[in-house]
Amino acid sequence: MYLADKWTDYEVIDTGAGDKLERWGQYILRRPDPQIIWPIANESGAWKEADGHYHRSSSGGGQWQFKSSLPERWTITYGELKFHIKPTSFKHTGLFPEQAVNWSWMMDKIRSAGRPIRVLNLFAYSGGATVAAAAAGADVVHVDASKGMVQWAKENAQLSGLESAPIRYITDDVFKFVQREQRRGRQYDAIIMDPPSYGRGPNGETWKLEENLYPFLEFCTTILSDNPLFMLINSYTTGLSPSVLHNLLHTTMKNKFGGVINCGEIGLPITQSGLNLPCGILGRWESE
Repeated sequence: MYLADKWTDYEVIDTGAGDKLERWGQYILRRPDPQIIWPIANESGAWKEADGHYHRSSSGGGQWQFKSSLPERWTITYGELKFHIKPTSFKHTGLFPEQAVNWSWMMDKIRSAGRPIRVLNLFAYSGGATVAAAAAGADVVHVDASKGMVQWAKENAQLSGLESAPIRYITDDVFKFVQREQRRGRQYDAIIMDPPSYGRGPNGETWKLEENLYPFLEFCTTILSDNPLFMLINSYTTGLSPSVLHNLLHTTMKNKFGGVINCGEIGLPITQSGLNLPCGILGRWESE
């Protein structure tokens, strides 16, 4: 498992009964996680002190219960990177802290490349990977279908002192954008993608991972430079294994460019139990 264990502003304090208790800076949130199927060892202490608790509804969705002291949003830091945190109506906070293991990896790859690197971040959400790549010195194109998330990404870049960094922000359907880039002859040295299981573009375009991921990944190879640095795929889709990502990257990237593939689970350490919480999977292709 690839563990994001270098945080100081974030931790998974404890888990159990379908919930995780997390510290985001100075605030504690209790949020559901369907993979936590074990009981709470001792539902006292920090469990009773949560500043925000997302209660699931039996009919789907849910709602937050906040203490009056919780601000609308606040800032946390990972190394030189800073991010706005804001509990949303869908239980999320605008950041997936397990992705820090990828931020550190890509920053090392970009800084050690010894040449200018152009990065394309697809399904880019609130821009964690965008901020990391830009902080490492890359030119970045950030693409997401949500106008609100693109704005959030801009704010995260500004927080990290990257308001003047070479970042292009695009609100668009990612497949249509990649097709246009291919027609324009634009190329990238690295591509990051975090495709959803299912999604819709701004003009009603539909995305189904099991149908669209392979052809999309194959098409993305046509906009890579002759000497690509890396391809990174993240997935939170239940049932999709690291071996599937390995096979996809082997069929597309390795067959075309050679290189090395590494795939596996990503996760976060749990302070109270000493266990690790699985949080999805990654697939990395990198040049040799």
